Amino acid sequence: MLRRLRAGREMVTTLMTTEQRGTQTHLMLADLARAMHAKTRLGTDAVLAEITASALRIVDGAVSAGITVTKKRRIIDTLAPTDDDARHFDLLQQQCGQGPCLDAAWQHRTVRVHDLVADNRWPDLADAVRGHSPIRSSVSYELFTHVEGMGALNVYANHPDAITDEAVEKGYALAAHAALVFDAARKHDDFHSALASRDIIGQAKGMIMERFNIDATAAFELLVKLSQDSNVTVAQISRQLADTKPEDT
Repeated sequence: MLRRLRAGREMVTTLMTTEQRGTQTHLMLADLARAMHAKTRLGTDAVLAEITASALRIVDGAVSAGITVTKKRRIIDTLAPTDDDARHFDLLQQQCGQGPCLDAAWQHRTVRVHDLVADNRWPDLADAVRGHSPIRSSVSYELFTHVEGMGALNVYANHPDAITDEAVEKGYALAAHAALVFDAARKHDDFHSALASRDIIGQAKGMIMERFNIDATAAFELLVKLSQDSNVTVAQISRQLADTKPEDT
């Protein structure tokens, strides 16, 4: 009887501990989501830096993080790396033309690596890592798909199997929050960029109207023609005109 009661108490304690852990995780994710959202008005760079910093706080075992941006299956940039190891690991993947970050971005899935040097999915990368990087395990989450490229959030550890199943799930939840916040930040940037472009186009139209004594419609049509002839956007042509000294026009 005593043994049964003791076993029952241990089960209740385990359930309570698991529930408390889950509650703490949800609270931490909520705090991190608020922190990321607060950076939205500061632009995408600030949001991305908050995302990688948050990844280290939420994913147990991770010691560095970064965001890989790819285009045409090539790494074109490493955003908001928390250290040089994250940046260098992307460089190794670029040199080898293979790796978990590329797969996560292009195959739209989470890619987990238990032991990089023993993983046969990327043999060239395994050889490169063995001699040139302290990173030994990682998890990569798809973060965004955009006309400028695809992005993956990556967390890294310096030992095999350092990132547990539970930590992987927490990272997945963080990546889902991060994708929404990043999208909001990008729209915020696009909105302010559109406002700035509208202002500069208006300024260029005014200069053309004054110089050639034409109306606003004709001035805009001239900007469009210059844009097509030069193969650059109307906003870029307008900025060039606005930056030109009066005696040069």
